[in-house]
Amino acid sequence: MSALLPVAILLSSLIPAGVTFFLAQESHRLRNTLCLGGAAVKLALIVVMLVAVGQGAEYEARLSLAPGLFLLLRIDALSLLFMSLSAVLWLLTTIYAIGYFGSKPDLSRFFGFFSLCVAATTGLAMAGSLITFFIFFELLTLSTWPLVVHKQDAKSLAAGRSYLAFALPGSAVLLVAIVWLESATGPVEFARPPDLSVLPEASLRWIFALFIAGLGVKAALVPLHGWLPGAMAAPAPVSALLHAVAVVKAGAFGIVRVVYDVFGITTVQELGMGTPLAVLASVTILWGSLRALQQDEIKKRLAFSTVSQVSYIVLGAALAGPYATIGGLAHLVHQGLMKITLFFCAGIYDERAGVKRIEGLNGMGARMPVTSVCFSLGALGMIGLPPMAGFVSKVYLGIGALQADAPWVLAVLAGSTLLNAAYFLPLLYRLWFLPAADDAAGDERAPMLVWPAAVTALASLAVGVFAASVLSPLGWATLIVMREYLP
Repeated sequence: MSALLPVAILLSSLIPAGVTFFLAQESHRLRNTLCLGGAAVKLALIVVMLVAVGQGAEYEARLSLAPGLFLLLRIDALSLLFMSLSAVLWLLTTIYAIGYFGSKPDLSRFFGFFSLCVAATTGLAMAGSLITFFIFFELLTLSTWPLVVHKQDAKSLAAGRSYLAFALPGSAVLLVAIVWLESATGPVEFARPPDLSVLPEASLRWIFALFIAGLGVKAALVPLHGWLPGAMAAPAPVSALLHAVAVVKAGAFGIVRVVYDVFGITTVQELGMGTPLAVLASVTILWGSLRALQQDEIKKRLAFSTVSQVSYIVLGAALAGPYATIGGLAHLVHQGLMKITLFFCAGIYDERAGVKRIEGLNGMGARMPVTSVCFSLGALGMIGLPPMAGFVSKVYLGIGALQADAPWVLAVLAGSTLLNAAYFLPLLYRLWFLPAADDAAGDERAPMLVWPAAVTALASLAVGVFAASVLSPLGWATLIVMREYLP
């Protein structure tokens, strides 16, 4: 069972993906059943493993690819944190996507790549070695590109070219870092940190920088973030997946692995690389918020918000203290819940009211109250209003900054909070306090669109209200740090 469960979790996405590609357009019921069934099976398996891993169990499978080359799938507490987010949001996003697309064409192709994208994310979360991580990192790029260009219009194709223009060089840089490191240390497994003493400090600094650059493309660190706003040309379910579950989280998760499981906190500090990484994350946090202020399209404002918010995870890893790490890891889940809520709602405004730009939100609170309440909860969480999830993340990051003797980070968090308020509160004002135009449309007679947003909005509130629970993302992040990263 220890080896079978990781493989079963991977197959729960791969099988629906493989079958869906070959289904005819009119087989939408079978396609939907496969996708929803796979998501339900994955979620059930993860619930089983959460109980076992919480008690100290670990799962590992080694699949031989070639002599001396293994696909290593390993499930520990950190893997489960990311996989749990992926599994829950995959199920909800699948429901949302079924309601969003209805009977539009090319859905077998879309849902095939959609499931393949989740399989890549799951494999990346379970990766127990650098080579395994890289394989799934590349599969994620290959499976998300068709989703970005799904509409096949000029704007989508340009967004796809931009995505590859950033992603492929980033992958090449990441591969150079892996080859350089493993040529000296041998294959690197996350459960067995490599002996870095065989390399001079100058080489280690360069390798670390290459890792951050390669992973920073998907994490949308400045100045490697340029592909992300353009990717908003994709349909709303794809935007939700990219921002809350898959690509940007893969980059941030990879940076956490590199800092803690490849180099180790002590080595990163001795090399003097922690502070530069924290500065880079802080610049990204503030720059993303400043750029969000300048956007008139709802999805683009949310995209630059993602650039900012995902870097909280990187900041927590860079500061390296217990509280900062807990805050960063918890934010991996918190941001996912809040951001997918916002993108779900943006898609509903677009589909049900034809609203794409911010000025179109006027009066939507009265016309679409459930969607607008959900959007408001997500936005207030991003600002960091207590007791929302974002507030919990920022408090832990602030305490962690003081622990790490980096009080300047408090100014970054305060500035980010003010900027979050500056680009979200005007939207809420338009929703609830300005009258709608006489010809404004809008209705919520689309339960498969509205209810996934309601679930994630309530979840983003619940994980803040019940943050003290051992079952909360914060409680699980605390378990990870206490078990794996504290001496």
